[in-house]
Amino acid sequence: MQQLRQDDPPRIGDFVTLARLDADGSRGVPERRYLARSADGGRTVVACLPAPGSDPAQWAAEAQQAARLTQPGFWPVAQLGGTPAFPWYASPYRPALPLPAVLAAHGGPLPEPLVRTLGGALAEALASAHVLGIVHGGVCPAGVLLTACGPLLGCFGATRAHPLAAASPTATSGLETGCLAPERAAGGPADRPSDVYALGAVLAYAATGHTVPERDEVPAGLREVISACRSRDPQGRPEPVAVLGELLPGAAYGALAGATEPISLPGRVVEALSRQSAGVLAAALPTQER
Repeated sequence: MQQLRQDDPPRIGDFVTLARLDADGSRGVPERRYLARSADGGRTVVACLPAPGSDPAQWAAEAQQAARLTQPGFWPVAQLGGTPAFPWYASPYRPALPLPAVLAAHGGPLPEPLVRTLGGALAEALASAHVLGIVHGGVCPAGVLLTACGPLLGCFGATRAHPLAAASPTATSGLETGCLAPERAAGGPADRPSDVYALGAVLAYAATGHTVPERDEVPAGLREVISACRSRDPQGRPEPVAVLGELLPGAAYGALAGATEPISLPGRVVEALSRQSAGVLAAALPTQER
């Protein structure tokens, strides 16, 4: 949890803001994410606003698209609200850390088995969306939220492949260096291969702390799959299901994304998730007493 700043809103719709989810200087998320609680104390949510300088109308349109994505493995958009000048959305709260905060809590890159588990779950989530013709278009480390049961992919920016998947300034301008496929950087639309390219960047980040690492930085067991995902040739990138098979051979499709059983996490990451949960409960007590 990050403390609120003076320029942070005290309320978002019917919710009282408690803390910021992202640290100062976080890159890759085209929105401001807050932990918030309803005024009656009955609901805790992650409430989101457009990033400073972004187009509220474009942001609201993308939030509406995200609300339609209900596939397992994605962080849901449960409530839309606000005005054209001040739109917002909210999702039910569960203890979660953006991937950069996970590495910070752990003290560096994650162990290879955990990278494989995270990558497999994300690949499965993308596969389930791609089957429906849905392209994400905004996959990046800060958009991955790790819970005790595995990762969830923030669905903000997700678009249907036709005709709504044209490159969006809101979705692409905030992407962390290394997550934007070359063809998208050249002005092309978001499509399934560009999602796989970004997935490769997330895997690289989890394994090394960088989205564009030197080859020798990447653990030997992950080099081939990460290199394939990050091929400059879109046709040379594997499908998400193939990425799942490379990361977790023999894993049953459908068993990872949106799982409800806890996964094995490093102790410091578990501690950070527990600390966040305790902080939210403590911060909510004054609200409940009003």
